[in-house]
Amino acid sequence: MDVERIRSFLLSLPHVVETAQFGGLVYWVGDKAIGGKMFAWVKLEQDSSRQRVISYPAGPERFAELLEIDGIFPAPYVARIHWVAVERWNVFRTLEWEQELRTAYELTLAKLPPKVRTILTMPKTKQRQLIGERRKLLAARRSAS
Repeated sequence: MDVERIRSFLLSLPHVVETAQFGGLVYWVGDKAIGGKMFAWVKLEQDSSRQRVISYPAGPERFAELLEIDGIFPAPYVARIHWVAVERWNVFRTLEWEQELRTAYELTLAKLPPKVRTILTMPKTKQRQLIGERRKLLAARRSAS
């Protein structure tokens, strides 16, 4: 597994949006402008700190189990909400990666507020219109402050 394969898989999931933030690629369930939530972060930049290639939410039940696997550790800043970080792509096989990340996606989707989930069920054209309006509103608020 590598960044491009993971990226392709994540973008194949419904309602996933990719942004470039925090020195990597961030994957959201739903657009951030409508209240979407982040469910995976793939690191692009390398530094001298403990290396990781990806971070994602594991959920409280699986978190401790995953930490017993060599190459997986609590994700910096978000371990308190049961996110793990993985040091290298070969920790899992391709199908295991897909299962892990699909579970992270489903955990995050389940936590979305009902209003956001309703927006995700709208036709794509209506969603795009609403997202565009929200982005304009957010930009106007930022420029006013």
